[in-house]
Formats: sequence, structure tokens, C-alpha cells
Amino acid sequence: MTVLPQGLPLAAEFPETSRERWQHLVEGVLRKSGADVSGAQAEEALSTELQDGLRVRPLYTAEDGAAAAEAAGHPGFAPFVRAGRPEGSAVAGWDVRQRHAEPDPVRANEAVLADLENGVTSLWLELGGAGLPVDGLGRALDGVYLDLAGVTLDAGTEFGAAAEQFLRVLQERGVPATAATGNLGADPLGLLARTGRDVDTDAQLAEAAALAARCAEQYPGLRALVVDALPYHEAGASPAQELGCSLATGVAYLRALTAAGLDVDAACRQLEFRYAADADQFLSIAKFRAARRLWARVTQVSGAAADTAQRQHAVTSAVMMTERDPWVNMLRTTVACLAAGVGGADAVSVLPFDSAVGRPDAFARRIARNTQSVLLEESHLARVIDPAGGSWYVEQLTEELARSAWAWFQEIERAGGLRAALADGTVGERIAATWAKRQVALAKRREPVTGVSEFPNLGEQPLVREPLPAPVGGGLPRVRLAGAYEALRARSDAHLAATGARPRLTLAALGPAAAHTARLSFAANLFQAGGIETVTAAGDEASGAEVVCLCSSDKVYAEQAVEVAGALKAAGTRRVLLAGRPGELGEALRAAGVDEFVYAGGDAVALLTSLLDDLVGGSEEENGADR
Repeated sequence: MTVLPQGLPLAAEFPETSRERWQHLVEGVLRKSGADVSGAQAEEALSTELQDGLRVRPLYTAEDGAAAAEAAGHPGFAPFVRAGRPEGSAVAGWDVRQRHAEPDPVRANEAVLADLENGVTSLWLELGGAGLPVDGLGRALDGVYLDLAGVTLDAGTEFGAAAEQFLRVLQERGVPATAATGNLGADPLGLLARTGRDVDTDAQLAEAAALAARCAEQYPGLRALVVDALPYHEAGASPAQELGCSLATGVAYLRALTAAGLDVDAACRQLEFRYAADADQFLSIAKFRAARRLWARVTQVSGAAADTAQRQHAVTSAVMMTERDPWVNMLRTTVACLAAGVGGADAVSVLPFDSAVGRPDAFARRIARNTQSVLLEESHLARVIDPAGGSWYVEQLTEELARSAWAWFQEIERAGGLRAALADGTVGERIAATWAKRQVALAKRREPVTGVSEFPNLGEQPLVREPLPAPVGGGLPRVRLAGAYEALRARSDAHLAATGARPRLTLAALGPAAAHTARLSFAANLFQAGGIETVTAAGDEASGAEVVCLCSSDKVYAEQAVEVAGALKAAGTRRVLLAGRPGELGEALRAAGVDEFVYAGGDAVALLTSLLDDLVGGSEEENGADR
């Protein structure tokens, strides 16, 4: 064993290398797979394209991220990339904020108290049509120490009435005005995005400005407005689009508040920004860091004080949540929560794992709050200020995302601001185009959804939850990554309920197990993602099945597939598929009766829809499924 002199790094025993040397080694590996690339092309071949034109490279060095890291500054100082406060969350952790939408004030109170007794530090209450009645707010807050636990309201069009009710509760319970914390939840432009109705927006902006002036004068710990980016995220927006729309909203609110008489510093203190965090942890980390940088630029040109940092509320993404195999949602929300914490969010809300199914139960809420408790109290995640700081990859990703978001923000401003861009369709059309592109990746399973498009379990017992009220609609749509596949599974469930059996497809295994196992597993996984049950048979035993998929290696296909496909068609099989690409045998296989080829990268949703139309009868619309 070599003993190194004191102070000599371990790397001293290794020869110095260079990026060019690394590229040369990659080039050799890629050429073995048939890729004819060299130099920088080899590195580019391993890059991954993200939304917003961003690319993740396989290697980052100081020459990539050093400039961005230097521009990030220090925690608590402009541009606040590294943290909004010098201490970050290291002193007290982030604010664990639980969401409640229970319409019964008594049940809501029970859930609220259970959360506060078990690690939650603030509340996010949905009021109005989809949640707690405004006049039930006081009952729901019975027993809550409102000088210790912050309350954020989310009352839609009733935000004014909800704010008055909350302020009345504070006064009746003798809570000092200086001790109250939270947010009154006014968000007129967010409502416009949700509803598409620009009827009372001017009046709502005036009401929000009046609330802001009241908070600024009497309640220093209360904010009046939320800049909610969730309507854009939940419509399928990219991270840059979500950030750009939030900046445009924030700027519009600054204009409204300063026009109403608040100075720019007081106006900035009345805003809290709400963003989604999803299971793409590095992109989510970069999003929260970039958001603070972008808002710092806005406040700088607006003349705000240099210590004006964006306050952020992170919410785990509803877009990534699934109804099928919802237990996997625990993993998704854990990663998203980690990303929000590492990214420096001031408050984090974890959606319960059953939130896509219906009204969350007590167990799901417990798991949601414990997710944060484990990360804070056992993993000590908040004890490091900006854990991603100095990572060349994250620093560069933050920089590129910020630039892309700023470009979109400028485009919105050129269109006349967010209100005008929503009205003329600029925002909706751009987000729809982004979502359509992502749907292609989902349909081709390039973006897998575990438990739904990959590794589905047809035998799972569905969770039963109380249904949620229909959400406010009329504006931007709400989408979920699993939506198309879950609609197919719903058709299969309906067929099972009506006939006692699921749609079924036969997998014809050709040759020995070593030859057919890989493609057999691939095909079964694919078909079950659409709710189609698979049975396996040897090639000569599949005769008589209505739909058959041949599974084996290319070598066995060359020896047997043409003959087997012809025999199946002659025996009455209506549709023959083959797991694999056509290759050189494509024409011969088609001539023998192979109707389709099933392979990685194909449009799985289109294929499964077609198969269900064939096996179940009728189109998706005729069967009542909503894709």
C-alpha cells in the first residue's frame, strides 16, 4: 500500500487527463456500437435533450460551470441564486406546509390539528366551491395557535371574503397583528388562467391591492398575494414557461400595487411565488435557483432594495401523480420534496400519494408530512446551505434555464403582459405545443411512467377514496403524464366489469427461452400498460387466437417467423404482430401475414388504442373513455 505524503491529494497518483482524451475514449466505445463519431461529436452523442431547448451533457468541468457559479454570488445576497437568506434553511429548516381541502369544518379541524401535532408548521387551506366553506374557517382553525402556525388561504374568487373572515378570527382570538403569518391568497391572474374569464379581473386586482395595503400597514407578517405558477405547470408548461409566466404575473402585481400607493419594497413583500417540484430532481433544483435569480433582476430594475429576495412555496407536481399503482407516488413526491429543499424553497407542500384518486385519507396525509420530517430530521437535508452550489452541472443548468425563462417572459411582455397573452391565446398555444411534444415522448415511452406505462400491474386492487369536487375549469387545461395510459386501462376495466374478463392477447414464444425471454417480457409489459392481458404459448400452440404477437430473437425470426405467421393467418388469427423491428425480413414477414411490428420507440398509445378497438369493439369514445 502506497502512503502519500501529508497534504498530497489522492489524484496525484493518476496521470493528468484532458477533455479531448475523454472524448477519444468515448469515441472508441461508441464505435463498437456502430456509431461513426469523433471528438466533440462523441460527447454530443451522449447528450440528453430537455424541454426549452436545454441539453444535458455527459461531462461537466470547471470551464462549463465556473462562470455561472461565480455569478450566483453568496447565500442571502443578490441575485439570491444560492439562497434567499444568508442562513438558508439551516437554522429552522423549511416551512412544512400541508394542504387541506376538506369541506366539513369539523373533519378539517381534526386533520389540521393532527398535522400540526406531528410536524407540520403551517397550513394551506382551500376554501370556497372546491373546499372548506368560507364561513367554516373559524371552526376549522379551533385549537390552532395562530401566532405560531402560518395560514395560507386559497379561496379563488372568494379571496376577499376569506381574507376578511381570517382577519376577523385573528382579532377575535386576540392574536397580535405582528404575530400573524401566512398569505391571504389573492391571485386574480391565476384565476384568469384557471377559468379563462376576464370579467372581474380589474375589480379583483383592486381588491387584492387594498388587501396588500392593509397587510403592509397592520400585519407585517402577512402577505396578500400569491403568484401561482401551478396553472401553467398543470397545463403542461415547461419549466422555463412556468418561470416566465410567474415573472409576468409578478410584474403585473407590482404595477398594480405601486399604482395603488405602495412603494416597490412594500409591494415586493406582499408576494409569494408558488412553483411545482417534480421527480426530475436536478431540473427542479435549477428551477428554484433560477427563479430567485430572475426575480432579483426584476426587483433590481424596479428600484427595490438590494435585500429583496423572492419567497417561494414549492408544491410537489400534480402532473406526475398517477391513479394506477399510486404507491409509486410516494417515491415521486420524496424526490420532488428533496429537490425543492435542495433548491432553497422557503415552504414545501407534499401532495398525498392518493391525491389523484380522490380525497386523501389520514394515512396518505401522514405519509406526506412524514416525507418532509424524514428529510429534515433524519437526513438533515436543510443543514447545508445550497447543497447543489458548486456543481458545474447544476450551475450551468440554472444559468441556461434562467436565460430561456427570461426570453419567454420578454415575449409575454411584448404581447402586452400576461393578461393580454392569456386573452389572445399566446400562452395557451405555446403551452399546448409543449405538451403535445411531451405527449409524443410519453406515447413512445421515452419518458416512462413507472407502474403505468412501465411495469403495470393488472391485478392491483384500486384505491377507493371519496370523490373530489370538480376543479375550476374553463381556462388552461389540467394534464397528467399517465392520462393516456390510464384512459386505456379504464376501457379495460369497463370490459372486465361487463364480461368478467379483460381483453386478451397471445404471445407466441418461438425458439428456446434464451431466445424469446427478452422480447416476451418487453411485449407483455407493453400490452399490459394498455390493460390487455397476455397469455404465453409456444408458436405452434397459438393457432386459433384472435390476436397474436410473435416473440423471439432476430435469428429465430429468420428461421421460423415467416412460416409461423402464415400458419397463424391460415388458422384464422385476425391480427399478427411481431416484437422487433422489421429489418431485412420486413417485406417477407408482411407478405406472410405480419400486420405490425412492436418495438421500443414506437407509438405505444396508438398501438394499444387500436388493439383495444379490435379486442373490445368500438372506439375509445364509444366506450366512454376520456383520453
